[in-house]
Amino acid sequence: MSLFGDGLDAAVQKSFTRPAPKTAPAQMRYLVRQLKGTKAVAQMLRISQRTVERYVKNQIKKPRPDLAARLDREVNKRWQPQIRARARRRAATTDGIVIDTRARLGYTAPIGSTDEDRLRHLTVALPPQYAARLFEAQQAGAGDPQLRQIAAEGLREVYFQDGGHRAGSLEEIRFTDIEHLEFDL
Repeated sequence: MSLFGDGLDAAVQKSFTRPAPKTAPAQMRYLVRQLKGTKAVAQMLRISQRTVERYVKNQIKKPRPDLAARLDREVNKRWQPQIRARARRRAATTDGIVIDTRARLGYTAPIGSTDEDRLRHLTVALPPQYAARLFEAQQAGAGDPQLRQIAAEGLREVYFQDGGHRAGSLEEIRFTDIEHLEFDL
């Protein structure tokens, strides 16, 4: 499970204009249309082509939990690609992205200083350039460590340095022990 990648996907999914198909037969029909055939869907979901056909014809309605999870993931990954792209583009150019987290944040500071790392709950609006970097890194297949680093740099600039008004010599921020992480566009 990718905490940052899943969080970014969830933020983009909030901008969908229609809900994705919920039932397994409807999801299977959607995937068959998207991938232009039952064979491709069967290979992607690691099930037989005949099973896909039976879902499409409503002969099977309730998948196993592992198949249901794969089905949901694949449908959500492909649902409303233009809306998804528009939401990412808007966040990366004008709106930015809001990060809501409860984690251990701070940097090396004298003990007792307000900036030493400690458990904090922050809701911070990051500027568009950080949203662009997060989405570009996610598209390039970056893992959680790289996405965490980009988010940490954004938090350093906006929260700790207040856009350059304080803590100017701050080098590296610690962003660890994440209890909660949510993004919003």
